[in-house]
Amino acid sequence: NKFFIHDNYNVFESCSLIIATGGLSVPKIGASKFGYDIAKKFNLNIIETEPALVPLTFDEKILNKCKLLAGVSMHAIISLKKIFFKEGMLFTHRGLSGPSVLQISSYWKYGDNININLCPEKNVYDYLLEKRNKYPKQNINLIINSLLVKRLGSLICEENKINGNIGELSNKNLKNLSESINSWIIQPIGTEGYRTAEVTLGGVDTNELSSKTMMSKKYQGLFFVGEVVDVTGHLGGYNFQWAWSSGYVAGQYA
Repeated sequence: NKFFIHDNYNVFESCSLIIATGGLSVPKIGASKFGYDIAKKFNLNIIETEPALVPLTFDEKILNKCKLLAGVSMHAIISLKKIFFKEGMLFTHRGLSGPSVLQISSYWKYGDNININLCPEKNVYDYLLEKRNKYPKQNINLIINSLLVKRLGSLICEENKINGNIGELSNKNLKNLSESINSWIIQPIGTEGYRTAEVTLGGVDTNELSSKTMMSKKYQGLFFVGEVVDVTGHLGGYNFQWAWSSGYVAGQYA
């Protein structure tokens, strides 16, 4: 009923062993699969790992748009099926980042589309209809640029091949334009990976551990805590809190 740990010079002996070696995120600071390898040696189930809270990447067409808009940021609603986040979004040379993108990345799977509302405070279609009725001679570019950052607004008008006075535009024109803003549907091709991921999805299956003590159900005295376990939180310190809380609990019983 003891554990023996060998290094190059010594053998350490203990009745308890806590694995708190983290996940695969940010390998530059020493992240590795060490904890998962130990769990496998004890025949514990490992949930497949993936990078999470990570920027998303896109095909060449969308990437070129992101490059043109690099540095532009805004509050946006990003949704995937019934999951959505309303936080900051940032265009970068590599794709999309910012809190809302990082949050949705924890739920995104290859092949999924995401829906981005670039102007969540307004129903843009209704707004444009009202503008056309009241101010038909207003320039559509100026109207859109009043809702969005100028670089983004101008690019969306250009992509929709829309210019001139709003009074000259049909309902179909306005509908297509508004959907480009309120419901921009795109399909990521991947993520930036563990290099920039803040956390790791997956890890030691929680069904293998006691939720009260963090000890293995199969091996007395063997504990797993923190990111090496299949527990992933949102942005905002939840993953730190999980690491500290699970470590504290294990320390009470080890």
